[in-house]
Amino acid sequence: MMNRFGKTIPTLALGLALATTTLAGPLVVAAQAAGASDTDQERAARWQEIAKSIFGDRQIAQTDSLVKIDAPARALDAALVPITLTMPKDGQIKAVSLIIDDNPAPYAAKFEFGPAADPAELKLRVRVNNYTDMHAVVETQDGKLYEAKQFVKASGGCSAPMGMSDEEAMKGMGDMRMKFADAQPGKPVEATLMVRHPNFSGMQMNQVTRDFTPARYIDKLTVSAGDQKVFTMTGDISISSNPVINFAFKPDGKPIQVAASDNQGGRWQHSFNPPGPTN
Repeated sequence: MMNRFGKTIPTLALGLALATTTLAGPLVVAAQAAGASDTDQERAARWQEIAKSIFGDRQIAQTDSLVKIDAPARALDAALVPITLTMPKDGQIKAVSLIIDDNPAPYAAKFEFGPAADPAELKLRVRVNNYTDMHAVVETQDGKLYEAKQFVKASGGCSAPMGMSDEEAMKGMGDMRMKFADAQPGKPVEATLMVRHPNFSGMQMNQVTRDFTPARYIDKLTVSAGDQKVFTMTGDISISSNPVINFAFKPDGKPIQVAASDNQGGRWQHSFNPPGPTN
Protein backbone atom coordinates (compact mmCIF):
# COMPACT_ATOMS: atom_id res chain seq x y z
CA MET A 1 0.00 0.00 0.00
CA MET A 2 1.43 3.38 -1.04
CA ASN A 3 1.02 6.62 0.91
CA ARG A 4 1.63 10.20 -0.13
CA PHE A 5 5.23 10.02 1.04
CA GLY A 6 5.76 7.60 -1.84
CA LYS A 7 6.51 4.71 0.51
CA THR A 8 4.93 1.27 0.79
CA ILE A 9 4.30 -0.23 4.22
CA PRO A 10 2.58 -3.54 5.06
CA THR A 11 -1.05 -3.50 6.15
CA LEU A 12 -1.96 -3.46 9.83
CA ALA A 13 -4.51 -6.01 11.05
CA LEU A 14 -6.50 -3.57 13.15
CA GLY A 15 -9.94 -4.04 14.57
CA LEU A 16 -10.48 -0.57 13.12
CA ALA A 17 -9.68 -1.73 9.61
CA LEU A 18 -13.17 -0.77 8.47
CA ALA A 19 -12.43 2.80 9.42
CA THR A 20 -9.18 2.96 7.48
CA THR A 21 -10.87 1.71 4.34
CA THR A 22 -13.09 4.83 4.33
CA LEU A 23 -10.11 7.14 3.92
CA ALA A 24 -10.10 9.29 0.81
CA GLY A 25 -6.41 8.55 0.25
CA PRO A 26 -4.23 5.49 0.97
CA LEU A 27 -2.52 5.14 4.32
CA VAL A 28 0.84 4.04 5.56
CA VAL A 29 0.08 1.35 8.12
CA ALA A 30 2.15 -0.72 10.49
CA ALA A 31 2.84 -4.40 10.18
CA GLN A 32 1.00 -5.77 13.19
CA ALA A 33 -1.37 -4.82 15.95
CA ALA A 34 0.15 -3.12 18.97
CA GLY A 35 -0.77 -2.75 22.61
CA ALA A 36 0.40 -1.63 26.00
CA SER A 37 1.64 -5.16 26.75
CA ASP A 38 4.05 -5.37 23.81
CA THR A 39 7.63 -6.18 24.73
CA ASP A 40 10.63 -4.04 23.80
CA GLN A 41 11.64 -6.75 21.36
CA GLU A 42 8.25 -6.65 19.63
CA ARG A 43 8.39 -2.88 19.34
CA ALA A 44 11.94 -3.02 17.99
CA ALA A 45 10.92 -5.58 15.37
CA ARG A 46 7.98 -3.43 14.32
CA TRP A 47 10.22 -0.40 13.96
CA GLN A 48 12.68 -2.33 11.82
CA GLU A 49 9.88 -3.27 9.44
CA ILE A 50 8.53 0.29 9.29
CA ALA A 51 12.01 1.78 8.85
CA LYS A 52 12.80 -0.59 5.99
CA SER A 53 9.53 0.24 4.22
CA ILE A 54 10.21 3.99 4.48
CA PHE A 55 13.99 4.24 4.11
CA GLY A 56 14.77 1.01 2.31
CA ASP A 57 18.17 -0.47 3.06
CA ARG A 58 19.69 2.82 4.20
CA GLN A 59 21.43 2.54 7.55
CA ILE A 60 19.95 4.56 10.44
CA ALA A 61 22.32 5.26 13.32
CA GLN A 62 21.17 6.20 16.80
CA THR A 63 21.97 9.69 18.03
CA ASP A 64 21.62 11.76 21.17
CA SER A 65 23.05 14.92 19.65
CA LEU A 66 21.58 15.48 16.18
CA VAL A 67 17.90 15.13 17.14
CA LYS A 68 15.89 14.71 20.33
CA ILE A 69 12.16 14.15 20.90
CA ASP A 70 10.39 15.83 23.79
CA ALA A 71 6.90 14.40 24.33
CA PRO A 72 4.78 13.72 27.42
CA ALA A 73 5.28 10.26 28.89
CA ARG A 74 1.49 10.04 29.23
CA ALA A 75 -0.62 12.28 27.00
CA LEU A 76 -3.36 14.37 28.59
CA ASP A 77 -5.23 14.43 25.27
CA ALA A 78 -4.34 11.71 22.74
CA ALA A 79 -5.69 13.86 19.88
CA LEU A 80 -3.46 16.82 20.78
CA VAL A 81 -0.08 15.50 21.86
CA PRO A 82 2.61 18.22 21.89
CA ILE A 83 5.92 17.20 20.29
CA THR A 84 9.19 19.14 20.27
CA LEU A 85 12.00 18.12 17.95
CA THR A 86 15.36 19.61 18.88
CA MET A 87 18.13 19.66 16.26
CA PRO A 88 20.96 21.76 17.71
CA LYS A 89 23.65 21.16 15.05
CA ASP A 90 23.30 24.31 12.95
CA GLY A 91 23.60 23.73 9.21
CA GLN A 92 23.78 19.93 9.39
CA ILE A 93 20.10 18.94 9.07
CA LYS A 94 18.49 18.56 5.66
CA ALA A 95 15.18 16.96 6.74
CA VAL A 96 13.43 15.31 9.67
CA SER A 97 10.73 12.64 9.61
CA LEU A 98 8.40 11.91 12.54
CA ILE A 99 7.12 8.34 12.74
CA ILE A 100 4.52 7.23 15.30
CA ASP A 101 5.06 3.49 15.13
CA ASP A 102 1.66 2.18 16.22
CA ASN A 103 -0.59 4.73 14.55
CA PRO A 104 -2.68 3.46 11.61
CA ALA A 105 -0.54 5.81 9.48
CA PRO A 106 2.84 5.76 11.22
CA TYR A 107 4.59 8.23 8.88
CA ALA A 108 3.17 11.36 10.49
CA ALA A 109 5.17 14.13 8.81
CA LYS A 110 8.35 14.98 6.98
CA PHE A 111 9.92 18.43 7.15
CA GLU A 112 12.42 19.34 4.45
CA PHE A 113 14.39 22.48 5.33
CA GLY A 114 15.48 25.25 2.99
CA PRO A 115 18.19 27.90 3.21
CA ALA A 116 15.97 30.26 5.25
CA ALA A 117 15.34 27.66 7.96
CA ASP A 118 16.75 27.45 11.45
CA PRO A 119 15.74 23.88 12.34
CA ALA A 120 17.14 24.01 15.88
CA GLU A 121 13.66 23.51 17.35
CA LEU A 122 10.38 22.45 15.78
CA LYS A 123 7.08 22.01 17.60
CA LEU A 124 3.81 20.46 16.45
CA ARG A 125 0.80 18.56 17.77
CA VAL A 126 -0.07 15.01 16.74
CA ARG A 127 -2.61 12.25 17.27
CA VAL A 128 -1.46 9.11 19.08
CA ASN A 129 -3.66 6.06 18.77
CA ASN A 130 -1.92 3.58 21.05
CA TYR A 131 0.92 3.12 23.50
CA THR A 132 3.79 3.56 21.09
CA ASP A 133 7.37 4.38 20.32
CA MET A 134 7.93 7.57 18.34
CA HIS A 135 10.94 7.98 16.10
CA ALA A 136 12.48 11.15 14.72
CA VAL A 137 14.79 10.41 11.80
CA VAL A 138 17.00 13.21 10.53
CA GLU A 139 18.82 13.28 7.22
CA THR A 140 22.04 15.25 7.35
CA GLN A 141 23.42 17.30 4.49
CA ASP A 142 25.75 14.45 3.55
CA GLY A 143 22.80 12.07 3.15
CA LYS A 144 23.22 10.04 6.34
CA LEU A 145 20.29 9.07 8.60
CA TYR A 146 20.14 9.27 12.39
CA GLU A 147 17.26 8.50 14.75
CA ALA A 148 16.02 9.22 18.25
CA LYS A 149 13.18 7.46 20.06
CA GLN A 150 10.65 8.14 22.80
CA PHE A 151 7.83 6.05 24.23
CA VAL A 152 4.43 7.72 24.71
CA LYS A 153 1.36 6.42 26.51
CA ALA A 154 -1.87 7.48 24.76
CA SER A 155 -4.93 5.82 23.30
CA GLY A 156 -7.61 6.61 20.73
CA GLY A 157 -6.22 9.86 19.35
CA CYS A 158 -6.87 9.04 15.70
CA SER A 159 -10.54 8.21 16.23
CA ALA A 160 -11.35 10.84 18.87
CA PRO A 161 -14.34 13.02 17.79
CA MET A 162 -13.80 16.76 17.51
CA GLY A 163 -16.77 17.62 19.73
CA MET A 164 -18.60 19.52 17.00
CA SER A 165 -20.39 18.83 13.73
CA ASP A 166 -18.35 18.25 10.59
CA GLU A 167 -19.84 21.42 9.11
CA GLU A 168 -18.75 23.49 12.10
CA ALA A 169 -15.28 21.91 12.05
CA MET A 170 -14.86 22.94 8.40
CA LYS A 171 -15.91 26.57 8.85
CA GLY A 172 -13.10 28.92 7.91
CA MET A 173 -11.03 26.04 6.56
CA GLY A 174 -7.72 27.34 5.25
CA ASP A 175 -7.65 30.48 7.42
CA MET A 176 -4.19 31.10 8.86
CA ARG A 177 -2.58 33.17 11.57
CA MET A 178 1.07 33.65 12.44
CA LYS A 179 2.63 35.03 15.60
CA PHE A 180 6.23 36.21 15.75
CA ALA A 181 8.59 36.55 18.68
CA ASP A 182 10.62 39.75 18.96
CA ALA A 183 13.32 39.89 16.32
CA GLN A 184 16.93 40.47 17.33
CA PRO A 185 19.58 41.70 14.85
CA GLY A 186 21.43 38.83 13.21
CA LYS A 187 19.38 36.11 14.90
CA PRO A 188 16.63 33.77 13.68
CA VAL A 189 13.02 34.75 14.35
CA GLU A 190 10.68 32.34 16.12
CA ALA A 191 7.20 32.00 14.64
CA THR A 192 3.99 30.11 15.35
CA LEU A 193 1.81 29.16 12.39
CA MET A 194 -1.84 28.26 13.03
CA VAL A 195 -3.93 26.73 10.23
CA ARG A 196 -7.69 26.28 10.42
CA HIS A 197 -8.38 22.76 9.12
CA PRO A 198 -10.15 19.76 10.72
CA ASN A 199 -7.55 17.26 9.48
CA PHE A 200 -10.19 14.52 9.55
CA SER A 201 -8.47 11.17 9.98
CA GLY A 202 -11.15 8.99 8.38
CA MET A 203 -11.53 7.13 11.68
CA GLN A 204 -13.80 9.67 13.38
CA MET A 205 -17.51 8.88 13.58
CA ASN A 206 -20.08 11.59 12.83
CA GLN A 207 -22.09 11.79 16.06
CA VAL A 208 -25.32 12.54 14.14
CA THR A 209 -25.20 10.18 11.13
CA ARG A 210 -23.02 7.50 12.82
CA ASP A 211 -21.04 7.31 9.60
CA PHE A 212 -17.28 7.73 9.44
CA THR A 213 -16.24 11.17 8.26
CA PRO A 214 -14.08 10.83 5.13
CA ALA A 215 -10.43 11.71 5.60
CA ARG A 216 -9.51 15.28 4.76
CA TYR A 217 -6.14 16.46 5.95
CA ILE A 218 -3.35 18.86 5.02
CA ASP A 219 -0.90 16.90 2.91
CA LYS A 220 1.55 19.67 2.04
CA LEU A 221 2.56 22.92 3.68
CA THR A 222 5.30 25.20 2.36
CA VAL A 223 6.70 28.20 4.24
CA SER A 224 9.04 30.65 2.50
CA ALA A 225 10.87 33.78 3.59
CA GLY A 226 10.95 35.96 0.49
CA ASP A 227 12.31 33.76 -2.30
CA GLN A 228 13.94 31.24 0.03
CA LYS A 229 12.24 28.16 1.45
CA VAL A 230 12.00 27.75 5.21
CA PHE A 231 10.47 24.27 5.09
CA THR A 232 8.08 22.02 3.25
CA MET A 233 5.98 19.69 5.38
CA THR A 234 4.43 16.56 3.91
CA GLY A 235 1.73 15.34 6.27
CA ASP A 236 -0.82 12.62 6.88
CA ILE A 237 -3.68 11.83 9.30
CA SER A 238 -1.51 11.83 12.44
CA ILE A 239 -1.26 15.64 12.44
CA SER A 240 -3.83 17.06 14.87
CA SER A 241 -6.82 19.13 13.83
CA ASN A 242 -6.16 22.85 13.33
CA PRO A 243 -2.40 22.34 13.03
CA VAL A 244 -0.05 24.56 15.04
CA ILE A 245 3.64 24.57 14.08
CA ASN A 246 6.37 26.46 15.90
CA PHE A 247 9.55 27.06 13.91
CA ALA A 248 12.35 29.57 13.35
CA PHE A 249 13.60 31.26 10.20
CA LYS A 250 16.35 33.58 9.04
CA PRO A 251 14.69 36.90 8.18
CA ASP A 252 15.58 38.95 5.13
CA GLY A 253 12.99 41.70 5.56
CA LYS A 254 10.57 40.13 3.09
CA PRO A 255 7.10 38.70 3.86
CA ILE A 256 6.60 35.11 4.97
CA GLN A 257 4.62 33.16 2.39
CA VAL A 258 2.57 30.10 3.36
CA ALA A 259 0.98 27.70 0.87
CA ALA A 260 -1.13 24.74 2.02
CA SER A 261 -3.00 21.97 0.25
CA ASP A 262 -5.10 19.03 1.39
CA ASN A 263 -5.76 15.57 0.02
CA GLN A 264 -9.13 16.61 -1.42
CA GLY A 265 -7.73 19.39 -3.60
CA GLY A 266 -8.08 22.35 -1.24
CA ARG A 267 -5.53 25.14 -1.82
CA TRP A 268 -4.78 28.17 0.36
CA GLN A 269 -2.11 30.87 0.43
CA HIS A 270 -1.37 33.61 2.94
CA SER A 271 1.35 36.21 3.46
CA PHE A 272 2.58 37.60 6.77
CA ASN A 273 4.91 40.51 7.57
CA PRO A 274 7.51 39.59 10.18
CA PRO A 275 8.63 42.20 12.72
CA GLY A 276 11.76 44.25 12.16
CA PRO A 277 14.72 43.74 14.51
CA THR A 278 14.73 45.56 17.84
CA ASN A 279 17.83 46.82 19.61
